Amino acid sequence: MIERWGSVVARRAVAVLLVAVALTLAAGAYGAGVFGSLSQGGFDDPGSEAARELRAEREAFGNQGVDVVAIFSAPEGATVDDRSFRAELGEVLDAVPAGTTSSVVSMLAVDDPALVSEDRTATQVLVSLAGGSQDEYLRHYDELAPVLRDTDLEVDLAGAFAVYDDVNETTSKDLKRAELVSMPIVVLLALLIFGSLVAALMPALVGLVAMLGALAVVRVIAGLTEVSIFSVNVISLLGIGLAIDYALFVVSRFREELALLPVDDPQASATAVRRTMATAGRTVLFSGLTVAAAMASLLIFPQAFLRSMGYGGIAAVLVAMLAALTILPATLRLLGRRVDAGRLPWRRGRPVEGDHGRWAALARGVMRRPVAVIAVTTVVLLAVASPFLGARWGSVDYRVLPDEAPSHVAAVKANELFGPETSTATLLLEGADQADVAAYVAAVEDVPGVAGVQPVAERAGTTLLRASWEGNSQTERSQQVVEALREVDPRTGTALVGGLTADTVDLVDSVGDRLPWMGLIVVAVMLVLLFVAFGSVVLPVKAVVMNMLSITASFGVVTWIFNDGNLSGLLGFTPQGYLDATQPILMLAILFGLSMDYEVFLLSRVREQWDRTGSPSTSSGHRNDVAVATGVQKTGRIITSAALLLGVVIGAFGSSGIVFMKMLGIGMLVALLIDATVVRALLVPATMKLLGRWNWWAPGPLARWWERHGFREGREPGEPQPAGAVPERAPAPV
Repeated sequence: MIERWGSVVARRAVAVLLVAVALTLAAGAYGAGVFGSLSQGGFDDPGSEAARELRAEREAFGNQGVDVVAIFSAPEGATVDDRSFRAELGEVLDAVPAGTTSSVVSMLAVDDPALVSEDRTATQVLVSLAGGSQDEYLRHYDELAPVLRDTDLEVDLAGAFAVYDDVNETTSKDLKRAELVSMPIVVLLALLIFGSLVAALMPALVGLVAMLGALAVVRVIAGLTEVSIFSVNVISLLGIGLAIDYALFVVSRFREELALLPVDDPQASATAVRRTMATAGRTVLFSGLTVAAAMASLLIFPQAFLRSMGYGGIAAVLVAMLAALTILPATLRLLGRRVDAGRLPWRRGRPVEGDHGRWAALARGVMRRPVAVIAVTTVVLLAVASPFLGARWGSVDYRVLPDEAPSHVAAVKANELFGPETSTATLLLEGADQADVAAYVAAVEDVPGVAGVQPVAERAGTTLLRASWEGNSQTERSQQVVEALREVDPRTGTALVGGLTADTVDLVDSVGDRLPWMGLIVVAVMLVLLFVAFGSVVLPVKAVVMNMLSITASFGVVTWIFNDGNLSGLLGFTPQGYLDATQPILMLAILFGLSMDYEVFLLSRVREQWDRTGSPSTSSGHRNDVAVATGVQKTGRIITSAALLLGVVIGAFGSSGIVFMKMLGIGMLVALLIDATVVRALLVPATMKLLGRWNWWAPGPLARWWERHGFREGREPGEPQPAGAVPERAPAPV
């Protein structure tokens, strides 16, 4: 199939390119409107207890949670008791747009000392937003915030939705900065890697097409279901990242094939394109399907935020793959040897062939002591991963933002003016009489840590209470308080516990419940795809195990930095004392896909060489050593270069002012470096040396199926093997 498509591209390059360009322009025009279709919320699980409590609360009383805390400070030398201050505050509150709030509690309506600072220079207004979802709350906040700030008084906005709004705004700015900074560096490094200006522009070309196409796909999906605005982040990350990988692999193979053909052959570029598509094109196809499958595992989570990352990732991967299999080979066919135009004067472009060179020498050195290499690298990686055993989990609060972010400043100010930070939980009782409500309140007050319980509203057998305690809502202690509150049962009726901390407890439980299923899906799909690609049941299992080693090592580094607070000054963030529960899940999906990306690149060349050296006179051990050394030699520079370029993109995300984006960037960068160096250069050659012919083993029926229908580089399914090749069979029992 890929070979036939390569022939089509070679014969009809202009037509293919014109159609692809037209589709890209149409996708760009359509995808530009995606931002108006994206949700700003999606962090909750609709089936969780906290979500059920909120729905029941809204039906009975409207939203009564404190979503926004507006702090109004009096001018210097004045107090909140001054008539002018109260008049100005009243004008601001009177201007609140109708329908944006369900409750506004201020010192003008309620005589509550807690609403006024001890020095009486500031007051806080507690706002409950109207709406039926997080996305509606955020839209109403966008309408409300400018009105609250439209005053001569000093105003600071704190609370969950002020934080969410700042997170969205900061992330958008970080994304633009990351793209502006990373793309020129990527082009410059690609110039140094390829040695020619034209070839260096190919990754940027594929990356641009991938982003434009993916945005259009996501806009289509957003018309069918909720898609978070954060999907754009993963589109940028994976679209650029995989474009780099695929362009490097395809362009490098094209130049390699072109170098083998006579300079005066008029059909050289067409032949090179066909050969490139039969080899590198097949690898790109399987790599794209593998990464897309990893991202698809996010679709099993109920949070729209995580599902959206899956949608964005799948779109970016598949569009990058299609661009690398259409626009890129058509462009190369038309360029021919001009792909090396603009060559740097000090680059002569003499690729090392076969199993000779520094990378091959490294592989041979590793294969001389495979057991020692495996033992040492495994112990080191497990030691690096060990901090992950002490990870604690939480969700977003103001500390994920830079210190200068408005909602971060407001939260610190609130803690200074109105006493230590407190957390709350909403308790909704249905079907309980007054006596049972009183007994329930008494039981809740006895829960360790609870400072008090206040009635909020009551109607027709439904009572809403609010329990409070000191401390940040995301701490482990606060989560334990909520879990203890849920252990308290009323004598009659039912009780639901909601609120910000309850949301976090439910998020952690939801992620934990679905994580094993996510793992099973990813592993099962990887095993099937890698078997179809390489005809082995051993290599896929080995690949999964080694990828888990590199990923858990990156989790250990992330835990050491962001959970334990190390290097916080150097990296410029406020330690939260926990990890955001959604980010390791996202890291797992992306990293598993990218790790398999490099695995497919390497093993495809090893398998190709294994097939070529399959003569009856060649010993299995020597054949295996040559195949591994050749595969490492031919892909070592490409994989390292891809990791370097992708590291630039990821590093730009690691500079984000948002803690969880910084964590994602740094964690992925560490895993990428480990995977491209320790795993590919050390563990893969060592394990393949030990396994020998067993690398390519499959049970008889599966082996026969693969011989007829499997995918092998340079050969259509069912086509006979090259002359002199020996069909690989299961090794004799030991």
